[in-house]
Amino acid sequence: MATTIGKLTARQVDTLSEGFHSDGGNLYLRVKGGSRAWVYRYKDKGRVRELGLGPTSIRKLKDVRAVAEAMRKAHADGRDPGELLRGDTVEPVSMTFEQCARDLIEAKRPGWKNAKHAQQWINTLRDYAFPVIGKKAPAEVSLSDVKSILLPIWASKTETATRVRQRIEAVLDYAAVHDLCDGTRNPARWKGVLNKVLPEPAKVSTPEHHAAAPYGDVPRIMSALRDKSHISAYCLRFTILTAARSGETRGATWYEFDLDARVWTIPGRRMKAARPHRIPLSDAAMDILIEMQTWRMGNSPRVFPGARGGLLSDVAMNKTLHSIAPDVTVHGFRSSFRQWGAEQTSFPAAVLELALAHENRNKVEAAYQRSDLFDLRRTLMEDWAWHAAPKDKDTFHP
Repeated sequence: MATTIGKLTARQVDTLSEGFHSDGGNLYLRVKGGSRAWVYRYKDKGRVRELGLGPTSIRKLKDVRAVAEAMRKAHADGRDPGELLRGDTVEPVSMTFEQCARDLIEAKRPGWKNAKHAQQWINTLRDYAFPVIGKKAPAEVSLSDVKSILLPIWASKTETATRVRQRIEAVLDYAAVHDLCDGTRNPARWKGVLNKVLPEPAKVSTPEHHAAAPYGDVPRIMSALRDKSHISAYCLRFTILTAARSGETRGATWYEFDLDARVWTIPGRRMKAARPHRIPLSDAAMDILIEMQTWRMGNSPRVFPGARGGLLSDVAMNKTLHSIAPDVTVHGFRSSFRQWGAEQTSFPAAVLELALAHENRNKVEAAYQRSDLFDLRRTLMEDWAWHAAPKDKDTFHP
């Protein structure tokens, strides 16, 4: 019985879910972890062998079928189909490290919460990795190459160097999945490879933390913000009062709030830990929400809308803050809150950590701590509001 050839359509090549999909005639499409690559599969002396023919982004359906046809003919003639990839009969797959990196970024992009992640990946690889290994095939990247990239910045820019290493490792792993290099010998892997030739990151660099305002200076900053009437000032005040992250506040929509219950529930997809987080709203925080209702732009769901009802930028938030406190970061107010709670209140550490949506790393404690201690956190957030915004304490309009 003749083998059916040409089973797949161009649309299926782009849309089929994870799996090993036959096009017929020994040609397969492998979809795995966001990647799509061609494989030629055949038997040689009773053993099944596979030859990678590259990702779908490089070799289109029509072209790869021509390659597979040439391989079938070679095999029928008693020749090794792999010779075609090493010779001149078929144009070889020429996939560079840079091309693999860009394909990987596109594959991962839908899963990233922040669009900046893709740009950060490209920027670090462009600045440090591409000049050395960008034009090399993944299989040609050596430990010597990786060391030449990392050694100049390992001590002086340790955090950046660590990210560069992780991203090189991820690109080479991606290439290995596509049969472009040996996945068992990744020269950018830390354990068992680079940890034998480089010192631990923690031993060569002191971690840099977000610059935070002393909690005693927070009332002054809040007072200065209260004198400003633009949206970024309201958003910044609300961020400080709720001890939330900037992105969580800037992305807040009215659907997330129960104003009657005075609760803000941030969905898991917007949280760093990917879990929903409930925040009790103090009088001062509620007062800001009531004011923002009068600013609502048409049908825009955003509580703190930016230009044309879109997302308020972090640049606007930072500009507003730095006009008052030049050396402080928005994220640093979470540290101000945490230090105030530890030094000026009697709330247990678990309550303070839950207010910041931090994961309890003590697995035993986490197993027994099933409650989010919401009632205690409501009292905590009200106390924080009285400390941070004493001028707002008599302005709440229920």
